[in-house]
Amino acid sequence: MQHIYSDPTFAMACEQLDLVADYLQMPSSLHNRLRFPKRAITVAVPVRMDDGSVNIFHGYRVQHHLSMGPTKGGTRFTPGVTIGEVAALAMWMSWKCALAGLPYGGAKGGVTVDPLRLSPAELERLSRRYMQEMIPFIGPHVDIMGPDMGTNERVMAWFMDTYSAYRGHSVPEIVTGKPVSVGGTHGRREATGRGVVYLIERAANLLKLELAGGTVVIQGFGNVGSVAAYGLAYKGGMRVIGLSDISGAYRNDAGIDVRAADRHVRKHASLAGFPGAEAIPAEELLLTPCDVLIPAAVSGVIHRDNASRIRCRILAEAANGPTTVEADRILAGRAHELFVIPDILCNAGGVIVSYFEWIQSLQSFFWNETEVADRLFRVLEQAFTAVIKRARDEKISHRLAALAIGVERVMNAKKDRGLFP
Repeated sequence: MQHIYSDPTFAMACEQLDLVADYLQMPSSLHNRLRFPKRAITVAVPVRMDDGSVNIFHGYRVQHHLSMGPTKGGTRFTPGVTIGEVAALAMWMSWKCALAGLPYGGAKGGVTVDPLRLSPAELERLSRRYMQEMIPFIGPHVDIMGPDMGTNERVMAWFMDTYSAYRGHSVPEIVTGKPVSVGGTHGRREATGRGVVYLIERAANLLKLELAGGTVVIQGFGNVGSVAAYGLAYKGGMRVIGLSDISGAYRNDAGIDVRAADRHVRKHASLAGFPGAEAIPAEELLLTPCDVLIPAAVSGVIHRDNASRIRCRILAEAANGPTTVEADRILAGRAHELFVIPDILCNAGGVIVSYFEWIQSLQSFFWNETEVADRLFRVLEQAFTAVIKRARDEKISHRLAALAIGVERVMNAKKDRGLFP
Protein backbone atom coordinates (compact mmCIF):
# COMPACT_ATOMS: atom_id res chain seq x y z
CA MET A 1 0.00 0.00 0.00
CA GLN A 2 1.38 3.42 -0.99
CA HIS A 3 1.30 6.19 1.63
CA ILE A 4 3.33 9.24 2.53
CA TYR A 5 5.77 7.11 4.54
CA SER A 6 6.63 4.77 1.63
CA ASP A 7 10.36 4.28 2.10
CA PRO A 8 12.61 1.20 2.48
CA THR A 9 13.58 2.15 6.04
CA PHE A 10 9.95 2.59 7.11
CA ALA A 11 9.05 -0.71 5.42
CA MET A 12 11.80 -2.38 7.45
CA ALA A 13 10.56 -0.89 10.72
CA CYS A 14 7.01 -2.03 9.91
CA GLU A 15 8.20 -5.54 9.07
CA GLN A 16 9.88 -5.72 12.47
CA LEU A 17 6.66 -4.54 14.11
CA ASP A 18 4.66 -7.17 12.20
CA LEU A 19 6.91 -9.93 13.53
CA VAL A 20 6.58 -8.66 17.10
CA ALA A 21 2.80 -8.22 16.74
CA ASP A 22 2.48 -11.85 15.66
CA TYR A 23 4.68 -12.97 18.54
CA LEU A 24 2.66 -10.95 21.08
CA GLN A 25 -0.66 -11.88 19.44
CA MET A 26 -1.45 -8.19 19.28
CA PRO A 27 -5.03 -7.22 18.32
CA SER A 28 -5.16 -5.78 14.80
CA SER A 29 -6.71 -2.54 16.09
CA LEU A 30 -3.65 -1.88 18.28
CA HIS A 31 -1.29 -3.09 15.58
CA ASN A 32 -2.58 -0.46 13.16
CA ARG A 33 -2.36 2.27 15.80
CA LEU A 34 1.30 1.44 16.44
CA ARG A 35 2.20 1.18 12.77
CA PHE A 36 1.43 4.75 11.73
CA PRO A 37 2.70 7.84 13.57
CA LYS A 38 0.27 9.97 15.51
CA ARG A 39 1.51 13.13 13.85
CA ALA A 40 3.73 14.08 10.90
CA ILE A 41 4.73 17.61 10.00
CA THR A 42 6.34 18.81 6.78
CA VAL A 43 7.47 22.40 6.44
CA ALA A 44 9.13 24.63 3.88
CA VAL A 45 12.25 26.18 5.35
CA PRO A 46 13.22 29.35 3.43
CA VAL A 47 16.78 30.48 4.08
CA ARG A 48 18.57 33.56 2.81
CA MET A 49 21.96 32.46 1.53
CA ASP A 50 25.16 34.46 1.81
CA ASP A 51 24.90 35.59 -1.82
CA GLY A 52 21.47 37.12 -1.18
CA SER A 53 19.43 34.37 -2.86
CA VAL A 54 16.72 32.43 -1.00
CA ASN A 55 16.73 28.63 -0.96
CA ILE A 56 13.79 26.51 0.14
CA PHE A 57 14.70 23.40 2.14
CA HIS A 58 12.28 20.61 3.10
CA GLY A 59 11.88 19.97 6.84
CA TYR A 60 10.14 17.14 8.68
CA ARG A 61 9.11 16.12 12.18
CA VAL A 62 7.32 12.87 13.06
CA GLN A 63 5.82 12.12 16.50
CA HIS A 64 5.09 8.40 16.74
CA HIS A 65 2.97 8.22 19.91
CA LEU A 66 2.25 10.29 23.03
CA SER A 67 0.73 7.59 25.25
CA MET A 68 3.59 7.51 27.79
CA GLY A 69 4.58 11.19 27.86
CA PRO A 70 6.04 13.74 25.44
CA THR A 71 7.86 12.54 22.37
CA LYS A 72 11.65 12.64 22.18
CA GLY A 73 14.04 12.38 19.27
CA GLY A 74 16.87 13.91 17.33
CA THR A 75 16.91 16.18 14.30
CA ARG A 76 19.21 15.32 11.41
CA PHE A 77 20.49 17.51 8.61
CA THR A 78 21.38 15.12 5.77
CA PRO A 79 21.00 15.20 1.96
CA GLY A 80 18.89 12.04 1.68
CA VAL A 81 16.47 12.40 4.58
CA THR A 82 12.81 11.65 3.76
CA ILE A 83 9.65 11.67 5.82
CA GLY A 84 9.56 7.87 5.56
CA GLU A 85 13.04 7.54 7.03
CA VAL A 86 12.13 9.99 9.79
CA ALA A 87 8.95 7.99 10.55
CA ALA A 88 10.96 4.76 10.85
CA LEU A 89 13.45 6.39 13.21
CA ALA A 90 10.58 7.78 15.31
CA MET A 91 9.08 4.29 15.58
CA TRP A 92 12.39 2.77 16.66
CA MET A 93 12.78 5.56 19.20
CA SER A 94 9.41 4.60 20.69
CA TRP A 95 10.56 1.02 21.31
CA LYS A 96 13.95 2.23 22.56
CA CYS A 97 12.47 4.62 25.12
CA ALA A 98 10.00 2.00 26.34
CA LEU A 99 12.74 -0.65 26.64
CA ALA A 100 14.81 1.77 28.75
CA GLY A 101 11.78 2.65 30.89
CA LEU A 102 11.72 6.32 29.85
CA PRO A 103 8.42 8.28 29.94
CA TYR A 104 8.60 9.20 26.27
CA GLY A 105 7.14 8.37 22.91
CA GLY A 106 9.43 8.37 19.90
CA ALA A 107 9.99 11.28 17.55
CA LYS A 108 12.46 12.29 14.87
CA GLY A 109 13.06 15.29 12.67
CA GLY A 110 15.16 16.29 9.73
CA VAL A 111 15.97 18.71 6.97
CA THR A 112 17.02 17.59 3.49
CA VAL A 113 20.33 19.41 3.23
CA ASP A 114 24.07 18.82 3.11
CA PRO A 115 25.28 20.94 6.06
CA LEU A 116 28.88 20.77 4.79
CA ARG A 117 27.81 22.91 1.84
CA LEU A 118 26.52 25.68 4.10
CA SER A 119 28.54 28.48 5.64
CA PRO A 120 28.31 28.83 9.43
CA ALA A 121 25.93 31.77 8.98
CA GLU A 122 23.72 29.83 6.55
CA LEU A 123 23.65 26.86 8.93
CA GLU A 124 22.51 29.12 11.76
CA ARG A 125 19.77 30.69 9.64
CA LEU A 126 18.58 27.23 8.55
CA SER A 127 18.56 25.94 12.13
CA ARG A 128 16.65 28.90 13.50
CA ARG A 129 14.09 28.93 10.69
CA TYR A 130 13.45 25.18 11.04
CA MET A 131 12.85 25.60 14.77
CA GLN A 132 10.60 28.59 14.15
CA GLU A 133 8.48 26.53 11.73
CA MET A 134 8.21 23.75 14.36
CA ILE A 135 7.16 25.94 17.30
CA PRO A 136 3.39 25.27 16.92
CA PHE A 137 3.96 21.51 17.19
CA ILE A 138 6.57 21.10 19.94
CA GLY A 139 7.13 22.01 23.59
CA PRO A 140 8.93 20.77 26.74
CA HIS A 141 5.91 18.55 27.53
CA VAL A 142 4.93 17.81 23.93
CA ASP A 143 8.07 17.03 21.91
CA ILE A 144 11.73 17.56 22.89
CA MET A 145 14.40 17.79 20.19
CA GLY A 146 17.98 16.56 20.29
CA PRO A 147 21.00 16.27 17.98
CA ASP A 148 21.47 13.65 15.29
CA MET A 149 23.49 13.23 12.09
CA GLY A 150 24.55 16.61 10.75
CA THR A 151 23.58 18.53 13.90
CA ASN A 152 25.44 19.16 17.15
CA GLU A 153 25.54 21.16 20.40
CA ARG A 154 25.77 24.45 18.54
CA VAL A 155 22.64 23.72 16.49
CA MET A 156 20.80 22.74 19.68
CA ALA A 157 21.80 26.07 21.25
CA TRP A 158 20.31 27.89 18.24
CA PHE A 159 17.13 25.78 18.53
CA MET A 160 16.83 26.61 22.23
CA ASP A 161 17.51 30.31 21.73
CA THR A 162 14.93 30.57 18.94
CA TYR A 163 12.23 28.87 21.01
CA SER A 164 13.17 30.91 24.11
CA ALA A 165 12.92 34.18 22.17
CA TYR A 166 9.41 33.16 21.10
CA ARG A 167 8.40 32.37 24.70
CA GLY A 168 10.06 35.48 26.15
CA HIS A 169 12.21 33.60 28.66
CA SER A 170 14.85 30.89 28.66
CA VAL A 171 13.45 27.38 28.03
CA PRO A 172 16.44 25.01 28.21
CA GLU A 173 14.19 21.94 28.49
CA ILE A 174 12.98 22.31 24.88
CA VAL A 175 16.11 20.56 23.58
CA THR A 176 18.76 18.16 24.84
CA GLY A 177 22.33 17.78 23.67
CA LYS A 178 22.94 21.51 24.11
CA PRO A 179 26.16 23.03 25.53
CA VAL A 180 26.69 22.77 29.29
CA SER A 181 26.95 26.59 29.38
CA VAL A 182 23.23 26.89 28.54
CA GLY A 183 21.86 24.01 30.60
CA GLY A 184 23.28 20.91 28.91
CA THR A 185 24.47 17.95 30.92
CA HIS A 186 27.98 16.61 31.36
CA GLY A 187 28.55 13.43 29.36
CA ARG A 188 25.71 13.85 26.86
CA ARG A 189 27.96 13.90 23.79
CA GLU A 190 29.75 10.73 24.90
CA ALA A 191 26.65 8.95 26.19
CA THR A 192 25.80 6.74 23.20
CA GLY A 193 29.39 5.61 22.67
CA ARG A 194 29.91 4.96 26.39
CA GLY A 195 26.73 2.92 26.45
CA VAL A 196 27.96 0.85 23.50
CA VAL A 197 31.22 0.11 25.33
CA TYR A 198 29.39 -0.81 28.56
CA LEU A 199 27.10 -3.27 26.76
CA ILE A 200 30.00 -4.84 24.85
CA GLU A 201 31.73 -5.41 28.19
CA ARG A 202 28.55 -6.99 29.60
CA ALA A 203 28.21 -9.25 26.57
CA ALA A 204 31.86 -10.27 26.80
CA ASN A 205 31.37 -11.07 30.48
CA LEU A 206 28.45 -13.38 29.64
CA LEU A 207 30.48 -15.05 26.91
CA LYS A 208 33.60 -15.25 29.09
CA LEU A 209 35.40 -13.45 26.28
CA GLU A 210 38.57 -11.55 27.16
CA LEU A 211 38.41 -8.17 25.42
CA ALA A 212 41.95 -7.04 26.20
CA GLY A 213 44.10 -7.91 23.23
CA GLY A 214 41.05 -8.60 21.07
CA THR A 215 40.17 -6.87 17.82
CA VAL A 216 37.40 -4.42 16.91
CA VAL A 217 36.09 -3.03 13.62
CA ILE A 218 33.95 0.13 13.58
CA GLN A 219 31.90 1.28 10.61
CA GLY A 220 31.37 5.00 11.17
CA PHE A 221 33.98 7.15 12.93
CA GLY A 222 31.58 9.90 13.93
CA ASN A 223 30.53 10.90 17.42
CA VAL A 224 29.38 7.43 18.49
CA GLY A 225 32.04 5.40 16.70
CA SER A 226 34.94 7.55 17.88
CA VAL A 227 33.85 7.48 21.53
CA ALA A 228 33.42 3.69 21.34
CA ALA A 229 36.84 3.37 19.70
CA TYR A 230 38.49 5.39 22.48
CA GLY A 231 36.77 3.35 25.20
CA LEU A 232 37.57 -0.05 23.73
CA ALA A 233 41.15 0.85 22.77
CA TYR A 234 42.34 2.79 25.81
CA LYS A 235 40.10 1.42 28.54
CA GLY A 236 39.46 -2.08 27.24
CA GLY A 237 42.89 -2.72 25.72
CA MET A 238 41.45 -3.79 22.36
CA ARG A 239 43.08 -3.35 18.96
CA VAL A 240 41.04 -1.28 16.49
CA ILE A 241 41.87 -2.84 13.11
CA GLY A 242 39.20 -1.23 10.92
CA LEU A 243 37.50 2.16 10.66
CA SER A 244 35.37 3.94 8.11
CA ASP A 245 33.61 7.23 7.46
CA ILE A 246 32.02 8.95 4.50
CA SER A 247 35.38 8.96 2.67
CA GLY A 248 35.83 5.17 2.72
CA ALA A 249 37.11 2.24 4.78
CA TYR A 250 40.57 1.74 6.28
CA ARG A 251 42.31 -1.27 7.82
CA ASN A 252 45.49 -1.98 9.75
CA ASP A 253 45.76 -5.43 11.32
CA ALA A 254 48.55 -4.22 13.61
CA GLY A 255 46.14 -1.70 15.11
CA ILE A 256 45.02 1.82 14.25
CA ASP A 257 46.12 4.68 16.49
CA VAL A 258 42.67 6.02 17.41
CA ARG A 259 44.01 9.32 18.73
CA ALA A 260 45.97 9.89 15.51
CA ALA A 261 42.88 9.04 13.46
CA ASP A 262 40.81 11.49 15.49
CA ARG A 263 43.39 14.25 15.03
CA HIS A 264 43.41 13.57 11.27
CA VAL A 265 39.62 13.87 11.08
CA ARG A 266 39.62 17.10 13.07
CA LYS A 267 42.21 18.57 10.70
CA HIS A 268 40.95 17.20 7.37
CA ALA A 269 37.22 16.60 8.07
CA SER A 270 37.50 12.88 7.14
CA LEU A 271 39.77 9.83 7.29
CA ALA A 272 40.79 10.30 3.65
CA GLY A 273 44.58 10.25 3.39
CA PHE A 274 45.08 8.91 6.93
CA PRO A 275 48.60 7.40 6.90
CA GLY A 276 47.98 4.95 9.73
CA ALA A 277 45.84 2.50 7.76
CA GLU A 278 45.36 1.12 4.26
CA ALA A 279 42.26 2.01 2.23
CA ILE A 280 40.07 -1.02 1.43
CA PRO A 281 36.77 -1.42 -0.44
CA ALA A 282 33.98 -0.18 1.82
CA GLU A 283 31.98 -3.41 1.50
CA GLU A 284 34.91 -5.43 2.86
CA LEU A 285 35.05 -3.66 6.21
CA LEU A 286 32.05 -5.45 7.73
CA LEU A 287 33.47 -8.80 6.59
CA THR A 288 36.79 -8.29 8.39
CA PRO A 289 37.37 -11.05 10.99
CA CYS A 290 37.28 -9.52 14.48
CA ASP A 291 36.06 -10.08 18.02
CA VAL A 292 33.72 -7.06 18.06
CA LEU A 293 31.99 -5.49 15.07
CA ILE A 294 30.27 -2.11 15.52
CA PRO A 295 28.11 -0.76 12.69
CA ALA A 296 27.80 2.88 13.76
CA ALA A 297 26.80 4.56 10.51
CA VAL A 298 23.55 4.05 8.57
CA SER A 299 20.72 1.54 8.31
CA GLY A 300 20.56 -1.61 6.19
CA VAL A 301 24.31 -2.30 5.93
CA ILE A 302 23.97 -5.93 7.09
CA HIS A 303 21.69 -7.66 4.59
CA ARG A 304 20.93 -11.07 3.11
CA ASP A 305 24.00 -10.96 0.86
CA ASN A 306 26.58 -10.46 3.62
CA ALA A 307 24.93 -11.66 6.86
CA SER A 308 26.30 -15.19 6.52
CA ARG A 309 29.82 -13.81 6.01
CA ILE A 310 29.98 -11.58 9.08
CA ARG A 311 32.88 -12.90 11.20
CA CYS A 312 32.75 -11.54 14.72
CA ARG A 313 31.85 -12.76 18.19
CA ILE A 314 29.89 -9.68 19.29
CA LEU A 315 27.82 -7.56 16.90
CA ALA A 316 27.09 -4.27 18.65
CA GLU A 317 24.54 -2.26 16.65
CA ALA A 318 25.40 1.35 17.42
CA ALA A 319 23.52 2.61 14.33
CA ASN A 320 19.74 2.66 13.91
CA GLY A 321 18.47 -0.31 11.89
CA PRO A 322 21.82 -1.56 10.55
CA THR A 323 20.47 -5.11 10.06
CA THR A 324 17.63 -5.89 7.67
CA VAL A 325 14.89 -8.34 8.59
CA GLU A 326 16.19 -10.88 6.07
CA ALA A 327 19.69 -10.62 7.54
CA ASP A 328 18.24 -10.97 11.02
CA ARG A 329 16.84 -14.39 10.15
CA ILE A 330 20.31 -15.46 9.04
CA LEU A 331 21.95 -14.07 12.18
CA ALA A 332 19.35 -15.78 14.38
CA GLY A 333 20.54 -19.11 12.96
CA ARG A 334 24.08 -18.20 13.98
CA ALA A 335 23.24 -17.32 17.60
CA HIS A 336 25.66 -19.96 18.90
CA GLU A 337 28.59 -18.14 17.27
CA LEU A 338 27.47 -14.50 17.15
CA PHE A 339 26.10 -12.44 20.06
CA VAL A 340 23.89 -9.59 18.82
CA ILE A 341 23.32 -6.45 20.90
CA PRO A 342 20.27 -5.03 19.05
CA ASP A 343 20.17 -1.38 18.10
CA ILE A 344 17.31 -0.24 20.35
CA LEU A 345 19.38 -1.47 23.31
CA CYS A 346 22.91 -0.85 22.05
CA ASN A 347 22.52 2.85 21.16
CA ALA A 348 20.06 3.77 23.92
CA GLY A 349 22.70 5.64 25.93
CA GLY A 350 22.06 8.89 24.07
CA VAL A 351 18.34 9.12 24.80
CA ILE A 352 18.85 7.94 28.39
CA VAL A 353 21.24 10.80 29.13
CA SER A 354 18.97 13.14 27.14
CA TYR A 355 16.25 12.18 29.61
CA PHE A 356 18.61 13.06 32.46
CA GLU A 357 19.34 16.41 30.81
CA TRP A 358 15.62 17.13 30.40
CA ILE A 359 15.02 16.39 34.09
CA GLN A 360 17.91 18.64 35.14
CA SER A 361 16.67 21.47 32.92
CA LEU A 362 13.13 21.18 34.31
CA GLN A 363 14.37 21.24 37.90
CA SER A 364 17.39 23.54 37.49
CA PHE A 365 19.31 20.98 39.53
CA PHE A 366 22.44 19.64 37.87
CA TRP A 367 24.54 16.50 38.26
CA ASN A 368 28.25 15.98 37.69
CA GLU A 369 29.61 13.65 35.00
CA THR A 370 30.24 10.78 37.43
CA GLU A 371 26.61 10.85 38.56
CA VAL A 372 25.41 10.93 34.95
CA ALA A 373 27.58 7.96 33.94
CA ASP A 374 26.58 5.95 37.01
CA ARG A 375 22.87 6.48 36.37
CA LEU A 376 23.34 5.67 32.67
CA PHE A 377 24.98 2.34 33.40
CA ARG A 378 22.27 1.42 35.91
CA VAL A 379 19.51 1.98 33.35
CA LEU A 380 21.42 0.08 30.67
CA GLU A 381 22.04 -2.80 33.06
CA GLN A 382 18.32 -3.14 33.79
CA ALA A 383 17.47 -3.14 30.08
CA PHE A 384 20.29 -5.55 29.17
CA THR A 385 19.30 -7.98 31.91
CA ALA A 386 15.64 -7.88 30.86
CA VAL A 387 16.49 -8.58 27.21
CA ILE A 388 18.84 -11.48 27.97
CA LYS A 389 16.38 -13.03 30.43
CA ARG A 390 13.46 -12.86 28.01
CA ALA A 391 15.55 -14.24 25.16
CA ARG A 392 16.66 -17.18 27.29
CA ASP A 393 13.31 -17.87 28.93
CA GLU A 394 11.35 -17.78 25.69
CA LYS A 395 14.13 -19.08 23.41
CA ILE A 396 13.95 -16.14 21.03
CA SER A 397 16.56 -13.84 19.48
CA HIS A 398 17.92 -10.84 21.34
CA ARG A 399 16.27 -8.53 18.79
CA LEU A 400 12.84 -10.09 19.19
CA ALA A 401 13.23 -9.97 22.97
CA ALA A 402 14.21 -6.29 22.96
CA LEU A 403 11.45 -5.30 20.55
CA ALA A 404 8.87 -7.39 22.42
CA ILE A 405 9.64 -5.62 25.71
CA GLY A 406 9.47 -2.17 24.12
CA VAL A 407 6.39 -2.79 21.97
CA GLU A 408 4.57 -4.54 24.80
CA ARG A 409 5.04 -1.58 27.12
CA VAL A 410 3.70 0.85 24.52
CA MET A 411 0.83 -1.50 23.71
CA ASN A 412 -0.13 -1.76 27.39
CA ALA A 413 -0.01 2.03 27.79
CA LYS A 414 -2.40 2.45 24.85
CA LYS A 415 -4.69 -0.24 26.27
CA ASP A 416 -4.76 1.38 29.70
CA ARG A 417 -5.45 4.86 28.35
CA GLY A 418 -8.12 3.63 25.96
CA LEU A 419 -9.34 5.33 22.81
CA PHE A 420 -10.81 8.85 23.05
CA PRO A 421 -13.56 9.68 22.38
